[in-house]
Amino acid sequence: MKARSLLALAAAVPLAACLSFGAKPPASLLTLTPTATLPADTARNATDGQAVVVITPSAPAPLSTLRVPVQASATEIAYLKDAQWTDTPAKMFRGLLAETIAARTSHVVLDVRQFSVSPGIRLSGGIKAFGLDHPSGSAVVIFDATLSRSGKDQLETRRFEAHVPVSDERAAPVGAALNQAANQVAVQVADWIGQ
Repeated sequence: MKARSLLALAAAVPLAACLSFGAKPPASLLTLTPTATLPADTARNATDGQAVVVITPSAPAPLSTLRVPVQASATEIAYLKDAQWTDTPAKMFRGLLAETIAARTSHVVLDVRQFSVSPGIRLSGGIKAFGLDHPSGSAVVIFDATLSRSGKDQLETRRFEAHVPVSDERAAPVGAALNQAANQVAVQVADWIGQ
């Protein structure tokens, strides 16, 4: 009986080692939620060259992770303790931009994978900041947008920026402030496209 128990325990030890998935995950994950949403049953039409496609923005290495960066000083970056995104900021911000543009303009917004219709407007760009700025005590989102419109031989570029004060440098308040800042930037971008 004792030998059988030892054999079962010995077999379980390698299995337990295989099931280790790294560090303990945080109690909850952060996400972005649009404040401007397209109402249900909204119907729109677009012919070739009239739709908008939002391309996932580029992001520097500190933002290409699920962790929330903290700009500790001009030359130091840390990560916020117990804070983790559901997806990378660039992918979540692309979705937020698309929903906000659809809600605030009359444009049809396509997913980048929908190639059956040629978009008239392409929004791309890069996220320059998407985290907590410790010296100022604020959540900061900076997006350098590039807009190309069909029929025009020029690109338009513009920087959009939002700073939202953070009352407490913990995951939930920082996540809420970043969501607010991202929505402010998304509204600014949508209004620019809708001009």
